[in-house]
Amino acid sequence: MSIRICAALPLQRMDNLTIEKNNRQVANWLIAGVIMIMIQVLLGGITRLTESGLSITEWKPITGALPPLNDAAWQVEFDKYRTTDQFKYVHQDFSISDFKFIFFWEWAHRQWARIMGLVFITGFVYFLARKKFNRSMIMPMAILFVLGALQGAIGWIMVKSGLVPEKYFVGHVELTTHFIAALILLGYTLWFACSLLPSMQQKLINPRLKNILSLLMVLFFFQLIYGGFMAGLRAAETAPTWPDINGNMVPNGMNEMSPWISNLVNNNIAIHFIHRGLAYLLLVIVVVFYFRSGNIPGNQTFKRYRTALLLLILLQVMLGIFTVLNATNNNAFIWLGVSHQFTAMLLVICMVCLWYIVKRKVADAGN
Repeated sequence: MSIRICAALPLQRMDNLTIEKNNRQVANWLIAGVIMIMIQVLLGGITRLTESGLSITEWKPITGALPPLNDAAWQVEFDKYRTTDQFKYVHQDFSISDFKFIFFWEWAHRQWARIMGLVFITGFVYFLARKKFNRSMIMPMAILFVLGALQGAIGWIMVKSGLVPEKYFVGHVELTTHFIAALILLGYTLWFACSLLPSMQQKLINPRLKNILSLLMVLFFFQLIYGGFMAGLRAAETAPTWPDINGNMVPNGMNEMSPWISNLVNNNIAIHFIHRGLAYLLLVIVVVFYFRSGNIPGNQTFKRYRTALLLLILLQVMLGIFTVLNATNNNAFIWLGVSHQFTAMLLVICMVCLWYIVKRKVADAGN
């Protein structure tokens, strides 16, 4: 009997090591996916800021992978773009050279989405064939597939929203939906990866900190929505001043629309005011979170993300201020806007990791 027990122990240890190795490989693949999603969102930001999103007027997932390869093909695509109201009323002085510039950014944005899909499918088939997946991964994988497919569909709906008469740009609600869906995909992919990494399994049981994090997550979600509204409506240009908003701390014109609730979605100056206000509120709560959690012993992973959260929120507020102040300086505005968007994604990553580590009670520590 003792011989059997002794023989079983190394086998069990080997099984555990194999599972840990498989989990780490899948986690690395998922983290690569997180990085690719971030690049895709940044490409989307550049596409929006350079007003390139309507340059490709058709959705061809397979045949659209190749750009025009000769002058005649370029002229065909340019002629299609010239039928849009954006060309007729905004870019009517565009040459075919100007068109090639905006076409490149929209094509790159779509091409990267194709590459992401290929990486996901290839990795999925490889890990499935090598039996790297276990049963607990089936549902998360299915959710990832659905979120990815949904993101592609929302992207085309967004483009179509700008290809209707009297629309010069994509709709700001559709753009925001596309942006939020991308961040949900990013956050869920990261959460899945965290569940497979041994370094993320040391949990911190603290109901008070979990409550502060919950408030932060809710407020940050709305801040991201209003960030999308700001981008889609070009609301930064409405008030390129700081710390005041066109000379006032509480600007005029926030209640001009009827019904009143439409001001929260469509009124540039109201959206601008809300976005700034949420930024200040988030900064205060992050500072409170940082100092409330300062005397917690151990858990170095938590401490790293706690410090990163404070530094990132400070950086994000500064970038927001400089982005607003340069709203009428097109070149600076583009790169500041992209940096602002990138930092927002780093904040998403930081908050997801903190949310994964901090639990209300011991019973939640396994989730």
